[in-house]
Amino acid sequence: MTTSPPLGPLRFEPILKRLIWGGRRLGSVLGKPIGPESDYAESWEIADHRHGQSLVADGPLAGTSLHELVRSRGAELLGPATAPRSQFPLLVKFIDAHQVLSVQVHPDDEQGRRLADDNGKNESWVVIAAEPGSTIFAGLKDGVTRPRFAEALEHGRVEELLHAFEPKPGDCIHIPAGTVHAIGAGVMLAEVQQMSDATFRVFDWGRVGPDGKPRPLHIAEALEVTDFSQGPVGPVRTQPEPVEGGVLEHLVRCPYFWLSRLRLSGQATVGDPDGARFTALIGLGGAATVRSGGESYRVGFGQTLLLPASIGACPISPEGGAAMILTCSVP
Repeated sequence: MTTSPPLGPLRFEPILKRLIWGGRRLGSVLGKPIGPESDYAESWEIADHRHGQSLVADGPLAGTSLHELVRSRGAELLGPATAPRSQFPLLVKFIDAHQVLSVQVHPDDEQGRRLADDNGKNESWVVIAAEPGSTIFAGLKDGVTRPRFAEALEHGRVEELLHAFEPKPGDCIHIPAGTVHAIGAGVMLAEVQQMSDATFRVFDWGRVGPDGKPRPLHIAEALEVTDFSQGPVGPVRTQPEPVEGGVLEHLVRCPYFWLSRLRLSGQATVGDPDGARFTALIGLGGAATVRSGGESYRVGFGQTLLLPASIGACPISPEGGAAMILTCSVP
């Protein structure tokens, strides 16, 4: 009987999504292997979904799907805080909004199962770049009721009810399920979310899809899942704290994931020291090297690396004296 070698840090092939609002910055800025087209919208970095399945990029497990790893080696990969599961719980992606996205809203878990045969979708964004004058739409203005929103949808006047602000690089915005939102033109960001592709489109700015027809809207579903008590949503405010090797910001703590930003100036540690949960690393500035099992793994700008729970804590060091890394795990 053969024994599988221990799991090490995992890098996956990006899954590139072309949509009408995409651009070329996933390639020109983040180094993704895009083609000649001008509509590359999303790069799914870690995904275990029917609409995209990550494959290990290199090493002895090259070509193995994330879903297969969850199925066959879930205890090692996920850790006791998360396993057993039949699906990896989080989706990590990069987004390039060359044009404004549709105004949309995501369901919670119960609504997602019932209305979309999917999980609910809570998500968080960290802005990488934002052109001057760009906009984030997040939440409805105070006092917007369901009847008022329904009337605005009927008459194409949704924008006047949306809370909006101009983002800046580094902003983190948490979008709970039920929050009406849209990413404006000129914004590029990293996103961490539940493993879900459940989206209800409520307004598409009067444009048409590649077939020359308006893209479908999901008005009834959107009205059902929108949380009208949510109100405006703005950037997360944090208190950075010194840690060994850098500065740490706890950006988001929600029931589905923990998201932090680590600004490295020296050697630090990443991963769960108790081996209870996995950690995803997302490179947002400079580059850093993770060491595990006698091997080194680079996390550069626009790259991701998944640390299985079983490897525990790992040392991480910046190249050139500084790096910025998002770390993501589960409660």
